[in-house]
Amino acid sequence: MRYQFMRFPNGLAKAFTMSYDDGCKFDPRFADRISEAGLKATFNLCTKKHSQALSDDVIREKFLDRGHEIAVHGALHRASGGLRAVEGIKDVLECRLELEERFGIIIRGMAYPDFGITRFHNGASYEQTKQYLSELDIVYSRTLAGDNNSFRLPEDWHRWMPTAHHQNPNLFLWLDEFCSIKTDELYITQRFPRLFYLWGHSYEFDMNNNWERLDEICDKISGRDDIWYATNMEIYEYTEAYKSLVYSADGTRAYNPTRIDVWLTRDDALYCVRSGETVKF
Repeated sequence: MRYQFMRFPNGLAKAFTMSYDDGCKFDPRFADRISEAGLKATFNLCTKKHSQALSDDVIREKFLDRGHEIAVHGALHRASGGLRAVEGIKDVLECRLELEERFGIIIRGMAYPDFGITRFHNGASYEQTKQYLSELDIVYSRTLAGDNNSFRLPEDWHRWMPTAHHQNPNLFLWLDEFCSIKTDELYITQRFPRLFYLWGHSYEFDMNNNWERLDEICDKISGRDDIWYATNMEIYEYTEAYKSLVYSADGTRAYNPTRIDVWLTRDDALYCVRSGETVKF
């Protein structure tokens, strides 16, 4: 065996996810369109005292009941890079506690509000922010201001850089590039899994009077049998399950201690290591 790479569910080499912020009044329209297209999104919400644009019933019906995720966006939508640790802890924990109580679920994901961790002041630092988020059981947090077409999974889940904002002028070029990749036909060292991560705010489609842009996105990326459509948390949990595989000393067997079936390639061979099972390669 020369190389091993993770594959997404059912052996797919590519995944697509979305992240939309603020819980604004246009989110239901956005959710209707992407749900119709079979896409998945994470909706990042603040507390009711910051925003009352959406009722709990709408959030359940349009987001949760359709398989989308809701995540933390700060109680008062305050940029983490400008907060002292005690303020950041309060803002994240208050938001998480309220959302979990309102919807009866466990929430461990987040998107940084405003300028997030793109700059720091008031004694804040990334190391400090990552530490308290980890202690608050926030396992990932999306950042911004680094759009790129590497299509890589994050090396650090607490500064998860998306591929592109939906207004990025390179968006459709990058979508075409992503869709055209035939991962398993590349040179063997380049067969790593690819992820396209789109983010934004649904109100921007209305503000820019370009809801047709969302239609174009959906038409271009949806309905493909070589892409896994997932929420941010589904991407995180699947990747962590893959990392949890336990190998024999000679590397010829793998045991999966997680609840998630995991797929991988070893050179040209595809394997599924099912939950609780040991596979001999």
